[in-house]
Amino acid sequence: MIKSELRKIYLAKQKSFSADERGKKSLEIADGFFENFNLEDIRFLHVFLPIENNREIETAFIYKRLWRDFPKIETIVSRVNFKTMTLENLKFTAATKLVKNKWHISEPTETDLFEIEKIDAVLVPLLCFDERGFRVGYGMGFYDKFLKKCRTDCLKIGLSYFAPIKEISDAQEFDIKLDFCITPEEIFSVQSK
Repeated sequence: MIKSELRKIYLAKQKSFSADERGKKSLEIADGFFENFNLEDIRFLHVFLPIENNREIETAFIYKRLWRDFPKIETIVSRVNFKTMTLENLKFTAATKLVKNKWHISEPTETDLFEIEKIDAVLVPLLCFDERGFRVGYGMGFYDKFLKKCRTDCLKIGLSYFAPIKEISDAQEFDIKLDFCITPEEIFSVQSK
């Protein structure tokens, strides 16, 4: 199936979750992250703030625990630059002030941009992914551009409510693949595929 068809199907599935289902699945994904990844080598972790209207995975279960239990890890989030249609990265702490952009996504109000080359791992939002590590997002290309600029050893960890599909038929070899994907049930490693 092609990305545009998958996007419609999985966005509808995602939006169908109740608040309780979303919370339960998000917590299971967070638990999978902390139980399966060695955070010793991570100094800067990029997290995404969820699009609430789309019932995206609630990442607060991850970043709030990092702030509490892993103070040496600094969290980074993005802000959309609507002039360049790219993501800018900023430090994110419990004290960071957030505002909603025109798409109702929370973003920091800070002005000091964070250097992309310093990021050690990225938690990547997606609607679905395939067994090869390709993902379907919202179709705007923000994360594709962002991930291309990350270091080659930067860990790309997708977060998904759903198990992988066999293949996204219009994925291209130059698309950036995930290294891992965490679902509520298990962790998928795609590094060897």
